[in-house]
Amino acid sequence: MTMGVEHSVTRATIVFGLRTFGARPSPLKVDLEYDTRDPYAVTTAYHTGHGTVRWMFGRDLLADGLLTQVGDGDVRVGPASHPALVLFELNAPDGSAVLEAPAHELATFLNRTYEQVPPGAESERFDFDHELGKLAFGNF
Repeated sequence: MTMGVEHSVTRATIVFGLRTFGARPSPLKVDLEYDTRDPYAVTTAYHTGHGTVRWMFGRDLLADGLLTQVGDGDVRVGPASHPALVLFELNAPDGSAVLEAPAHELATFLNRTYEQVPPGAESERFDFDHELGKLAFGNF
């Protein structure tokens, strides 16, 4: 990490739509967070009726997903058939979900993260000791 550079956190709350078969998407509040101590990642917190579900994935996955279908694991992101929306497909052993989110609001959030750490400059801000501490103490 660059000496003398303080970390910052960029947050946004966006209402996603949880897609269900044969029904209109149900609104779901999602908090997005970008912490410059982990400049490669975005954390999302989905507030469901049963609690909060957290996912972490690459900031570049979110950025690329605004333009094309990306991801081949637990998180897939890509444009929806309607150009104003982006689809998120989340897969876990306990189940899966498909959500839609407003592309403009996601782009605005991403642009705010780029003001903190420009694309390509992540390695200058990566705090290895902080990340190692999260692994050692289970603080994901």
